[in-house]
Amino acid sequence: MGWMEGHDALNYLSFYYYSMVFDLIKAEKSLEKTVLSHTGRNDPNRASAARLRPPLPPPPRLPSPTPNPLRRHRRGQAARPIPRLLFQISRHCGCPFARFSSMESSSSSSSPPPAIPTCSDQGVWADASPLLAAACRDLEDGELVHGENFSLFAAMSALEIMDPKMDSGSERSGYNSIEEAIEDGVAPIPLSLDRTLDVQRSIDVMDHLFSCEATWHKGHTLAQTVFTCIYLMRMERTSSHAVLNSFCRVLRATCNAVICVVSTARTHEEEDLFTMSFGLPLKDEWDEKCLSILNSVEETISRQLRACKAQALSKKKTLEGLESLQDNPDLEEDYCRALLCRLRFRKHFHHVVTCMRKPHGRGLELARKHIASCLTELSLMLKSQAFLKSQSNITLQGDENCTTASGSQPVGFDVSLNSRLLSPTPPRAVKVLSWSDAIRYFEKLLHDLDVICASSVGPVLENVLHFIVQFQKSVPDLVPRAFLQTLLVQDGKLYGQYLFSDVISRALSLPAIIGDKEFQMNEFVVQLGQLVVNLLKIICTNTAWQRRKLGKSLQDWSTISIQLELALKREFGETRNDIHHENICIRVSKQLIIWTQEHAYWVASRFLILGFELDLYSPGEYCMVYWYMYVVFTKLIEKIQLRVLAISENSRRKGKKKKDHSKDSTRDRDTSFSSSCLLLQCYVLLSEGLSMMLAVLRNESRSFQLPSIFNTERERFIQHFDLLLKAQIPEHISYYSFKESASRACITDLVKYNFFKETQKIIPSLRGSFANEPEKLAELRRIEQVAEHNRIALNIINQVGAGDPSLKVSFEFTHHPHFAVAIVKRS
Repeated sequence: MGWMEGHDALNYLSFYYYSMVFDLIKAEKSLEKTVLSHTGRNDPNRASAARLRPPLPPPPRLPSPTPNPLRRHRRGQAARPIPRLLFQISRHCGCPFARFSSMESSSSSSSPPPAIPTCSDQGVWADASPLLAAACRDLEDGELVHGENFSLFAAMSALEIMDPKMDSGSERSGYNSIEEAIEDGVAPIPLSLDRTLDVQRSIDVMDHLFSCEATWHKGHTLAQTVFTCIYLMRMERTSSHAVLNSFCRVLRATCNAVICVVSTARTHEEEDLFTMSFGLPLKDEWDEKCLSILNSVEETISRQLRACKAQALSKKKTLEGLESLQDNPDLEEDYCRALLCRLRFRKHFHHVVTCMRKPHGRGLELARKHIASCLTELSLMLKSQAFLKSQSNITLQGDENCTTASGSQPVGFDVSLNSRLLSPTPPRAVKVLSWSDAIRYFEKLLHDLDVICASSVGPVLENVLHFIVQFQKSVPDLVPRAFLQTLLVQDGKLYGQYLFSDVISRALSLPAIIGDKEFQMNEFVVQLGQLVVNLLKIICTNTAWQRRKLGKSLQDWSTISIQLELALKREFGETRNDIHHENICIRVSKQLIIWTQEHAYWVASRFLILGFELDLYSPGEYCMVYWYMYVVFTKLIEKIQLRVLAISENSRRKGKKKKDHSKDSTRDRDTSFSSSCLLLQCYVLLSEGLSMMLAVLRNESRSFQLPSIFNTERERFIQHFDLLLKAQIPEHISYYSFKESASRACITDLVKYNFFKETQKIIPSLRGSFANEPEKLAELRRIEQVAEHNRIALNIINQVGAGDPSLKVSFEFTHHPHFAVAIVKRS
C-alpha cells in the first residue's frame, strides 16, 4: 500500500475514511475483481496485487435497512435503497477507530473473518468486505452509492478512489519511492562516466530545473515542478558533484525565499498551491553557505575558461595546472561558457530576491544591478543553445516542447514520485514550460522587478495608486506583484517608513495646529489608514480578484464616509470656548469626508474599468456601463475640485509662515490637480458621448438592445452595479435613472454637443502638462484617436440617419482598452 506509506492507518482514517476502504479492496482480490467489473476499470497491475490474507467466502445478501438508508441513484430512475455502509469515526482513549452500526455488525458477526489486523491495544479494525461485496453485486454500471444529503455539488467535488486524475494515492506506473528510483539508476552520480557527457547532462538538468521553476511561478505546485528532481530531494548524494550540488543548493534557497515573499504578501489565494511545500526539503543548514560554494565553483570554471582563451592565443595543446571539465579540448571553452552563464544567473537571481526583501527598500539599488546581470546571463544562455544543440544527437522539429537548450531529455527527474504528497488535493496535469518560454518568462519577470526597484513615487498616495495601476497594465505575474506589495506595505507603514495617518495628513495639507498624535489616534483616521492598506493590497492582486475585492470594499468606504458626516453633525456646536479651534476641527472633518468620498469614487471607477479588461460586458450593455462611468467620473472630478479648494483655503490661512507652502509650490500643486481633472474630463466626455451614441442607436434603429430570453435589462443593470448601488455610489442612482436618460437621447442633441470634438479641444492643453510623463502622453494619443474615429462615425450616422436599415454599426477596442470605437458600414 504505497498510499499508506509513512502514515499510521488509523490516524489517516480519522481524516480520510475511504483510505481504509481502499486498503480492504486492495487486500481482497476477489472483491477487487467484482468492483472493477462494475466500475469499468481493468488495470492488470491492480489485478495482480498480492493478497494480504486468504479470501473470504461470498457473504450473504444483506436486507435493506428501513431507517435513513444510503441510496443509489441513476439518471432516469427512482432511487432504490441498498445495503447501508455507515462509518462512524470516533475516538476511544485517544485512538480513533471505525465501527459499523448495529445492523451491519450483527450481519457480519455470523461469519467473522479469519484475521483482522490491529494497530494497538486500544483500537480495532472492523471488516467492511461483506458490505462492499453486497453493494458491488447490487450496483450496476453507472450507479452511485450516496446518502440523502449527497448533492450534485458534492458529487462534482468528491474524490474518486482509484481514478488517477482524482486520487493522488492511486498506483501509477513508475517508482514507489525515491530510493527505488535511485537504485534503478534514474539519478546517477556522476551523471555519466564519460566526462563530456557528464557536463552535457548537468547542463540539461539545470535547463529543465529552469523550466520547472518558471512553471512553478505560473501557479503550479512545487512538488510537481521543481521537486520532481531527485537530486534536489537527495541533496547529500550530489556532494561529490560540485557543479550540480552548488546549483541545486542556490535554487532551493531561492525557492524558499520566493515562498516567504508570496506568503507575506498574501496575494496567492488565486494560486493557492503556490506556497504549499508538502513537506519537501526546502531548508538546510548549508543553505547559508550556498553562495560561497557556488562562487568557488564559478571561480574554478572561470579560471578554466581563461586558460582556454590563453591556450587558443598561444596555440598550446595542454593546460598546465588545471583539470579540464571534460575530455574533448575543442569543446572545453564552449562548455565552460554554457556552465558559467547558468551558474551566474542562478547567483544573481538569488541576490535579486534577497536584496528586494530588505526592509524600507534599502536593497533596491543593488537589486537593479543584479537584475541587469541576470538579463546579461539570459542572453548568454540563449547564445549557448546553438552549441548545445550541435552536441546532442537529437533532430529537433521545434522548440515548443523542449525543456532543455540541447533538446535532450534530462536525467534525474520523475513526475510521479511526489504525487502521494499532494493529498488531499487531486493531482494536477502539469505541462512544464519549454526552455524558450522559460527564458521569456524570466526576462519579463526581471523587467517587472526592475520597474518596481526604479519606482520613486514617494509618500503621495495618488502617485502610489497611479504607479500600481500603470504597473498592472503590463499584466505582471504573481511573484512581481508579491514583491510590490511587500515593498509598499511593511509593518503597517508605507514603504515601512511613513505612517498612513501622515500620508492622509499630507494629502489634506492639514494646519499645524492639529497635533500629530491627536490626528494619528483619531478613530476615523485609524480606520481610513486601514482602508488604504487594504486598497494597496487589493490593487496588487490579479485583475479578476482585484475587481471582486474592490467591489466589496466599496461598502467600507461608504460606511466610514457616512460615519464621518454623522460625527460632524453630532459634534458641531459642542466646543464653545474656542471658536477658532472649533472652526479648524470642523474644517478638518469636512476635508476628511471629501477625501474619503473621492477615494470611494476612485475605487468605483477602477471597478467599472476592470470590467472591460476582464471582458465582462456585452455590446448590448455598453450603453449602461458608459452611462454609469460618466456619472462616477463626474462625481470624482467634483470631489477632487472640492479638495483642491480646501487645500487652497488652508494655504491662504497659513500665509507665508512655512516655505513648504509658498506661492510657487501652491501654484505647482494646483497645476497638477487641474491637469488630472482635465484628463478625467476627457473620460467624462468620451463616456457621455459613447453612452448617448449607443442610446440613439437603441432608440432609432433598435440595435444594441439586450435580449430578454433569460433576464431583463434591469436585472443585468443590477447584476453589474449591485455593489455600487448598495454603497450608494453615487446617491440616488438607479436603473430608472439610466432608463430615463437613455430614452431622451436623440441624434440632434448628440451632434449639437459633440462630446468627441470637445475632447479633442482639451488634449493639446494637456500635452504640455504631461511633457515629462511618457505614459500619460501615450494615454492622450489613445484618447485622441478614439475621439477622432467616433467623431467621424457620428457624422456618418447623422448624414445617413440612425434609423436607416442599411447602416451597420459595431464597436471595437482597437485604440483604447476601455473606450470603444464605432465602426460604421453600409450593407
